[in-house]
Amino acid sequence: MNLKDYLGETNLYDKKEKLERNKPKSWLKTVSAFANGRGGKLIFGVKEDNIILGLSDYQETSENISEIIKIKMDPTPEFDMEIKEIDGKVILILSIFAGKNTPYFVVDAGNRTAYKRVGNQSVPASRIDLFNLSLKGEHISYDSLQSKKKIEDVSFKELKVEYKERTGKDFEEKDLKSFGLVNDEGNLTIAGALFADNYQVYQSRVFCTRWNGLTKANGRMDALDDIEFEGNIIYLLKASLDFVKRNSKKMWKKGPVYRIEYPEYPERAVQEALVNALIHRDYSVIGSEVHVDIYDDRLEIYSPGGMYDGTFIQDINPLDVSSSRRNPIIADVFARMDLMERRGSGLRKIIEAYEAEENYKEELKPEFKSTESSFTTILKNLNYDTQNDTQNDTQNGTQNYGQSEGKNEGENDGKKLKPNDRRNKIVKLIKGNSKITSLELSSILYVSVSTIKRDLKVLTDEKTIEYKGSAKDGYWKVNK
Repeated sequence: MNLKDYLGETNLYDKKEKLERNKPKSWLKTVSAFANGRGGKLIFGVKEDNIILGLSDYQETSENISEIIKIKMDPTPEFDMEIKEIDGKVILILSIFAGKNTPYFVVDAGNRTAYKRVGNQSVPASRIDLFNLSLKGEHISYDSLQSKKKIEDVSFKELKVEYKERTGKDFEEKDLKSFGLVNDEGNLTIAGALFADNYQVYQSRVFCTRWNGLTKANGRMDALDDIEFEGNIIYLLKASLDFVKRNSKKMWKKGPVYRIEYPEYPERAVQEALVNALIHRDYSVIGSEVHVDIYDDRLEIYSPGGMYDGTFIQDINPLDVSSSRRNPIIADVFARMDLMERRGSGLRKIIEAYEAEENYKEELKPEFKSTESSFTTILKNLNYDTQNDTQNDTQNGTQNYGQSEGKNEGENDGKKLKPNDRRNKIVKLIKGNSKITSLELSSILYVSVSTIKRDLKVLTDEKTIEYKGSAKDGYWKVNK
């Protein structure tokens, strides 16, 4: 037998020279962390540098391990032990299986402590960790929990409009319950609060920034465009997509009949990445938001909460990611509206969207990174490396590429809207976020703030909308 056969990811095994009976916490915390996570192995009789020492009495060691785990842990995790001989020396391999009754505590000196795995270390679980482990043990998802909102206190106009547009079916009141957005007592679930109009869940915000250059060198001083979006989850997706579109350009090349366009970021890839961030984020984390950061050479989308099954995306093939969802209700509603697929192939679609572009190169392949508490998608700017080539080609008289006269595609589209169409869009945006500002509307619709104010006055005079409350704490109301 080769010891390397048992050495995989460093966070899935630990080595001990011997069994410490008098200090069981030194290894029981690893047992707790493995049981609370993906499982793992403890190898006794081996030094950290993989030198095999062996065990003098492996039978007694195995009996002591079983006894200590049963006495010192609550509940008792599932485990198995193997005795292996290598070069005449005997080692013991303790396999801890991923637990179904989390959290698993170490009981020592009257204290109960649950642990989790962070890299190759076992650390005490935080309050949020314990909360999520308790939900996992009860087989309950966070988005199914009851919120403080009652159904009579909110509306779902944005959801109903979007559902009708995407499915061709009317969203009925009974669907709120059957989709898991409202419980039997008439309270919204967390998922229901996220889909309800306006801003019901504080930690559901999205921060979007277009940075000047390749880093955040001088903080907000280097921000070319900076906005914070608040509203229901459908509005957050649309507003974030609009922000990326507004801060992206398309290059083009003359074809035989039509010009061929080269986007900086494939639209499908951006949408999939944003959907992934909004659906799979950990909404139990207060004080952290989804961040969309655009640099000259890349677009980064950060979401609170790592992979739900505890794996690290950089350690596995993103094309083989299993469909393990932290928020199954939210994911189901998005899938019903064809905003994602039920089998969880979002990362695959991001990669395929890039590979389908004519100017794609392997070094521009999207990257995915995760930790225990975060997930980041990095989309490369497909046109960034061609900027110098563009200038050289133009100087040589071979105008292969252009930049649509320096205009953003979104900006051009926004200015094409007729006043009535733009006002209808404003009404729709207000339905999704009653506290939306003139500046935010200007940013989304690519027109000046003065134009938005004129539109708002027309809509107010027509009594289509009205403003309620003070300038600081007021909100818009749609009358029809």
